Amino acid sequence: MLKKRWDKSRLPSRHVTEGPGRAPHRSYYYAMGLTEDEINQPFVGVATCWNEAAPCNISLNRQAQSVKRGVAEAGATPREFTTITVTDGIAMGHQGMKSSLVSREVIADSVELTVRGHCYDALVGLAGCDKSLPGMMMAMLRLNVPSVFMYGGSILPGRFRDRDVTVVDVFEAVGQHAAGRMSDSDLHELECVACPSAGACGGQFTANTMAMVSEAMGLALPGSAGSPAPYEDRDRWAVESGRAVVRLIESGLRPRDIVTRKALENAAVVVGATGGSTNAGLHLPALAHEAGLSFTMEDVVSIMRRTPYIADLKPGGKYVALDVHRIGGIPVILKALMDGGLLHGDCITVTGKTLAENLADVAFPTDQDVVYPVSRPISATGGVVGLRGNLAPEGAIVKIAGMEKLQFEGTALCFDSEEEAFQAVQDRAYKAGDVIVVRYEGPKGGPGMREMLSTTSAIYGQGMGDQVALITDGRFSGATRGFCVGHVGPEAALGGPIALLRNGDRIRLDAAAGTIDVLLSDAELAERRTAWTPRRTDYNSGAIWKFAQTVGPAHLGAVTNPGGAAETHCYADI
Repeated sequence: MLKKRWDKSRLPSRHVTEGPGRAPHRSYYYAMGLTEDEINQPFVGVATCWNEAAPCNISLNRQAQSVKRGVAEAGATPREFTTITVTDGIAMGHQGMKSSLVSREVIADSVELTVRGHCYDALVGLAGCDKSLPGMMMAMLRLNVPSVFMYGGSILPGRFRDRDVTVVDVFEAVGQHAAGRMSDSDLHELECVACPSAGACGGQFTANTMAMVSEAMGLALPGSAGSPAPYEDRDRWAVESGRAVVRLIESGLRPRDIVTRKALENAAVVVGATGGSTNAGLHLPALAHEAGLSFTMEDVVSIMRRTPYIADLKPGGKYVALDVHRIGGIPVILKALMDGGLLHGDCITVTGKTLAENLADVAFPTDQDVVYPVSRPISATGGVVGLRGNLAPEGAIVKIAGMEKLQFEGTALCFDSEEEAFQAVQDRAYKAGDVIVVRYEGPKGGPGMREMLSTTSAIYGQGMGDQVALITDGRFSGATRGFCVGHVGPEAALGGPIALLRNGDRIRLDAAAGTIDVLLSDAELAERRTAWTPRRTDYNSGAIWKFAQTVGPAHLGAVTNPGGAAETHCYADI
C-alpha cells in the first residue's frame, strides 16, 4: 500500500519529529521500534482508562489495540497511554467516593498533559466508567485536536430468579437484608450473578447516559456506544474509530466545531428522554466550559423539562443497555427524537456528516417497547427536572423517571455526613414523612461531592422509597430512584440554606412545579445564618484538598479551571 505523504508543518508533532534539532527526540522513537515512515506520520494519542479496579474498564486495553490498528491502517502513528479511573461501584458508600468527581478533573488534566508534553496531533479516547467518560471528552475539548470518543461498552445483565438484575439490585438487597427481608444465602447468591461480564453498569445510569451523550453530541461514531463490552463488535467499532480520527486530521474538523451550543442541547434532550443520570447536570456544563461556552445546570434542566420521556430503562423502567442494542442501538433513540422534531439535525459530527445525515437510513422499529415514539411517550415530561426555591437558590436536580408522586412535604431529619445518614437508615432511625437531609457533602464541603447510592438503595430495599424523600448538596448515582434531590446549591460549606436546616423544619418539594422550599421566613433564615460557622474537613492536604481549593459550584459543572473562554492560546494551534 502506498503510504500517504503528510505535511507536518502545521501539526503539533512537528515539534518532536522535524528538523536536525529534533534528532535526540527521534532517537527515542527509534528506540521504541518506530520506522522513519512512522515518525514522519501524524501522531495519534490512544488514551484509555484501563485498570483492574472494576469490570467497567477491564476490556479497554483490548479495544485500544483495535483502535491502534485502525489508526495505522489509515496512515498515522498511534501512541497508546493510560490514565486513572475511580470506579463508583467500588468507591460507593465510604470515604473513597470523595475521590470520584475529583478523578474527572485528574483524567482531563492527565490526558491534556500527556498530549501537550508529547505533541500528539489527534486523540482517540476510550472510557468505561462514570467520571471517565466526561473526563476524556473534557480533555478533547480542552486540547481541541481532532478527536474521536469511544465508550468501552456496557455489562451484560445478570440473571437472578428468572429476572434480569444489575448491581443496583444488589445495593437494594442490602436494605432488604437489613430489614430482615432477605437471607444471607439469597444475598450471596444475588451478588454472585448480578455482574456476569466486563462492562459498565447496564441501566441508564451515568456511564450509559454519558455514552448516549457522546453520540448525541457527535463526538462518537454513530452506533459505536451501544454494543456491550464483551461483544467482538466493539473491536470493529474501535478499528473504525481509529480510521475516523485520521480522516479528521485530514479535514481539520475539531471537537469545538462539533460540540456547539446546539449539540449540547441535543445531549440534554437525550438525557431527559431516556431518564438519564442527574450527573449530566454536572457533566454537560463542564464540557461546555472546556469549549468556552456557557451551558449551566439550569439550561440543562429547562430542556429536560420540555422533553418527553420515551425510553423505558432502569432504574425507573424495566430495560437495560443490552435491550437498546438489540433494537438497533442509540441511533434508534436519536431517530425517534429527530422524527419528533426535538433535535438539531444540522449539527456536524465526527463522521464529517450532520446528525440528520447520519440518521437518514435508520428505521424506527415498531415491534418493541423499549423506546417509544415522541408522539406516544411514557410521560410528557423528561426524566430529569430542576428545582429552585428558598432552600436551593442556585437550583437542585431530581430524576422523576418512573416516579408516580411528584410532590412531597415532610419534616427535616438532618445529617452532616453520608455515614451518619446511612447508619440511621440501617438502624431504621427514620420514619415515613421524613425528608432526610445529607449536607456538607458538596464539591467544597465534602470535599468531592459524593454520591449517595448506598443510602438511597437501602431506603428502597426497606420498602420506604415512596414514603420518604432525601435532599443533599452532594450527588446521586445515575442508578438512584425515588424522590432524591441532589446538587442543592449553594452548598452547606458555603453557608447555603441547607446548612441552616434543623430537625423538624417543614420542607416542601414539588417536581411538577419545579420548587424546593423550607417553610421558614426570610427573617428566620437570616437569624440562623448569623449563628452559622463554617466547618473544617479532614482533607487538608493532597489531591482532594487541592480540588476543594479550586472547585466551583455544582450548577456550573463543579469545574476547577477557567475554561476555554479564558484561553489566550489553543494547544491544537501550537
